[in-house]
Amino acid sequence: MNLLGNARVHGIAQASGPARGAAAPVLVLKVGRYVLHDHGGLGIIRSFGRLGVPVYGVVEDRFTPAVGSSYLTGAFIWDTRGLDAQQLLDGMAAIGERLNPAVVIPTDDAAAIFVAEEAARLRRWFLFPQQPPTLARALANKRELYLLCKRTGVACPDAVFPSSIGDVREFVECATFPVMVKAAERHPESERTTWIARTPEEVYSIYLSAESQRGSNLMFQEYIPPDCGEDWFYHGYRNSGSGCCVGFTGRKLRSHPPFAGPTTLGRAAVNEPLRRQAEALLQAISYSGISDLDYRLDKRDGRYKLLDFNPRIGAQFRLFEGREGVDVARALYFDLTGRRVPSCGPITDRTFIVEPYDLLASVGYFRRGGLTLREWWRSFTGTKELAWFSRDDPLPFLLMCMRLLLRALGRGLRLRPAANTAKRMPRYISGSRSWVTQRPHKTGKISLR
Repeated sequence: MNLLGNARVHGIAQASGPARGAAAPVLVLKVGRYVLHDHGGLGIIRSFGRLGVPVYGVVEDRFTPAVGSSYLTGAFIWDTRGLDAQQLLDGMAAIGERLNPAVVIPTDDAAAIFVAEEAARLRRWFLFPQQPPTLARALANKRELYLLCKRTGVACPDAVFPSSIGDVREFVECATFPVMVKAAERHPESERTTWIARTPEEVYSIYLSAESQRGSNLMFQEYIPPDCGEDWFYHGYRNSGSGCCVGFTGRKLRSHPPFAGPTTLGRAAVNEPLRRQAEALLQAISYSGISDLDYRLDKRDGRYKLLDFNPRIGAQFRLFEGREGVDVARALYFDLTGRRVPSCGPITDRTFIVEPYDLLASVGYFRRGGLTLREWWRSFTGTKELAWFSRDDPLPFLLMCMRLLLRALGRGLRLRPAANTAKRMPRYISGSRSWVTQRPHKTGKISLR
């Protein structure tokens, strides 16, 4: 069977096809440097590596934890910081010539925006769903997303976007504290983009700090207290060209920093009203690709309010899996390569844990009175999917612990990429999978053979 199938009919930005019967490789793409927060990329590597699909990744250096994965075929060491669109295109062309064709899966907003905006040139080498080129940037920008919600009637928390210190003073005079403060547009190098400001002084401090670094780029958002709300998320894959749509819902139980950061512990939970609400939005905006949407149920009015729309795969995507072993990354791959995407119900007794950040998060929740020891112990029920540790692939976890320890000790030994060339082109290194016989891992009912 030709894996590309009827690619053009399915609305795919198409590269030239692979040899008949060959499995198209996967490229995990990120633009930015976040070595210790890339468990989403590692999840993609393991998900496809266990199927026997060749997987390649763009990484910061050869000691990035994902490079140690036994499921990685190869890696491209590439410092993408500060590169313009043409320099990124030059690097992707070099990667594309080696992998052509490859299914590309962005793991951060910058990479997703780059792929969408440069689709016309990237489709020579890579496979990805087609959608309006400006859509990903608009969805990733919280100001544009807020305006979209207001135009389309999608529920969302009230928000203000200050452009001067005068706007901040005006906001503080009538604000109800605490308030959420978020970066309206995430910078690839930013480690933190969300804060809870409990006093006017904290609002001023966060604003002045952000303004001194990159200019005004903040959003002040209505805060929904924990006792009045629940955090939910939707992860899905949709292709308006092929008609494929796969979606999952779940609860965010803990985050780091507490109540205002990325998920450290989540649980799969069927929520049909939320799934229908999310997929109606995707259809209304003609979205194609993987998406990660964050919602907060406001118990005061009973509405699910959209907080964030990530136009790419979410770091905790491995929380969700169908009964036939389909996650959103595999759904995209099967759809783009012309294979049937199994339609089956989700496995609901799954828990996703980001270690060791969930330990730090738990301490924070304990201190704030939002968690008891009994609740903490019971939160780990169900089938556990760990972000970093895996018995059949332990080295990434060990590398992550090593780098986390070095950073915590403050020795200034953080490993950095080799000296850059003028355009900082990617440098290829072989992964463990390149010399291991490609035998698929037994997983669910899925097989590429």
